[in-house]
Amino acid sequence: MKTKDNWGWKARIGMFIVSSEPVPEAEWWAMMPSGVSVHAARVMAPTPWARWAGNRETVELEADVKRGAEQFAAMPLSAVVIAHSSSSIAGGRGWDDAVVEQLSKVVAPDTQVTTNGRDCQAALRAMKVERPFLVFPAWFTDPALPKGVAYFAEHGFHPAGHMRVDPGRKWRDVPPGDLYPLSMAFEQDIEHLYRQVRARCPAEADGVLLVGTGLRCVGLIETLEQDLQRPVMSANQASLWHCLRLSGVKTPVNGYGKLLLI
Repeated sequence: MKTKDNWGWKARIGMFIVSSEPVPEAEWWAMMPSGVSVHAARVMAPTPWARWAGNRETVELEADVKRGAEQFAAMPLSAVVIAHSSSSIAGGRGWDDAVVEQLSKVVAPDTQVTTNGRDCQAALRAMKVERPFLVFPAWFTDPALPKGVAYFAEHGFHPAGHMRVDPGRKWRDVPPGDLYPLSMAFEQDIEHLYRQVRARCPAEADGVLLVGTGLRCVGLIETLEQDLQRPVMSANQASLWHCLRLSGVKTPVNGYGKLLLI
């Protein structure tokens, strides 16, 4: 009998992720249906991962992204995603579309291209969520929070509220911008996160979106949905779901929220 080798015979997905980030690959592999594989390109470039040209009509891909895209072009991939919420948010209006256009020129012609911003929007619409409660990682700085809320508002949603995750006693006195360099991402407590989201989700929210591909959270999506009685989505869950659907894979995945069942 053949032993499972995670070979992507249904679909192979390329993912651009932060160079030192452990969470996206781990969460994707946890949720991955059989016959699908993920292949990562790690990016050290500053945020956003593509710079606007002077007229803001086109973007120039950072060197890490361009190099990764050229490598992906040599691989038979069904989809490629910029799995970086911060880039979509910092890039602003039109950035996602401009990046998709530029990346599509580099990867193989039949490879679908998307961004985490696009994926989260598609997930919210698929679940018919108009007033999401936005949950941002502890390392999002003060200026990044209103930009994150504005990003979703600019794309037709009406956030019912937002919060930045409390990182816990050990990290509470560390400025948000210093948490990630100090490797707080490797010590995330999802039980602590669960209690915060459950306690702070406003009644008027019709869904929850856990923003940030570095935020460890897919293990609590289903429990939160049961307790809050509304859809709960995360950045990694949304990108996996959208890439699967773009790849023509409709296999339902149990245990990680309603989104992966539609």
